[in-house]
Amino acid sequence: MKTRITELFGIKHPIIQGGMHYVGFAELAAAVSNAGGLGIITGLTQRTPALLAEEIRRCRAMTDKPFGVNLTFLPTVSSPDYPGYIRAIIDGGVKAVETAGNNPQKWLPAMHEAGIKVIHKCTSVRHSLKAQSIGCDAVSVDGFECGGHPGEDDVPNFILLPRAADELTIPFVASGGMADGRSLVAALALGAEGMNMGTRFIATKEAPVHENVKQAILAASELDTRLVMRPLRNTERVLRNAAVDRLLEKEKTLGANLKFEDIIEEVAGVYPKIMQEGAMEAGAWSCGMVAGLIHDIPSVRELIDRIMAEAETIIGKRLAGMLPG
Repeated sequence: MKTRITELFGIKHPIIQGGMHYVGFAELAAAVSNAGGLGIITGLTQRTPALLAEEIRRCRAMTDKPFGVNLTFLPTVSSPDYPGYIRAIIDGGVKAVETAGNNPQKWLPAMHEAGIKVIHKCTSVRHSLKAQSIGCDAVSVDGFECGGHPGEDDVPNFILLPRAADELTIPFVASGGMADGRSLVAALALGAEGMNMGTRFIATKEAPVHENVKQAILAASELDTRLVMRPLRNTERVLRNAAVDRLLEKEKTLGANLKFEDIIEEVAGVYPKIMQEGAMEAGAWSCGMVAGLIHDIPSVRELIDRIMAEAETIIGKRLAGMLPG
């Protein structure tokens, strides 16, 4: 299948694996790239640029296909060593970067000079247009369904994607609610050039996370996510557990007086405990509503092959069959 996204990143299938904290290691990124998609290493999961450089080397040893690095620009006082991370990406010969968070404008010239294509994660049309105007090569448009940070506008993909298609000239992929061939065909129909999957890729054999995490996604329905940190305007969609219930109770009790310090126990530093140790009640962790569409734990190649076969059947037979001969 050829789209502007497959052409841009030099990949076989228009499927991107999103950057996910303590999930996007070399094993998963390489598996996605080897299966024809674009695998992504999560940059800030690696605590230093030197560790990221090593992770890029590990990934390079596992695949000869294109892969990318996610770099989230955080609005923090003590900023990570972004120049160091960018240098590791460039020196590692990576040709695709998924940026997220704050505006990546100041880092674009160095990346473009190195021949890197940049796709920026956006939760609104206005942010997508801004990304286009500063020179991003593509955007990942995240609907309200997505795991992690869906923004504050609450616009689902059935509206957001065609709105993006009406306004953008650069290619974009759909993110949030993406799980199978139906998702891909729907995204293409609504104007996207491919799809970005996060939660679906956690429930695969190669995802380097604890089995408890995969089983939690399998057991969850589309009704089992919650929105936290909304009063702080840092909304995150997470899978419901005891820690999330505690967090929501604090939000309800404290109301307008809520501060980040009040919920730090439930949200800070929880990812290693959950993803690596399988301590499922340790805190709030990102999960999309798409959990309701996930019923197995295939290999990454089985998943991508299945998605593409299903998409081709829908387009070539089901939809084509609805047209008069």
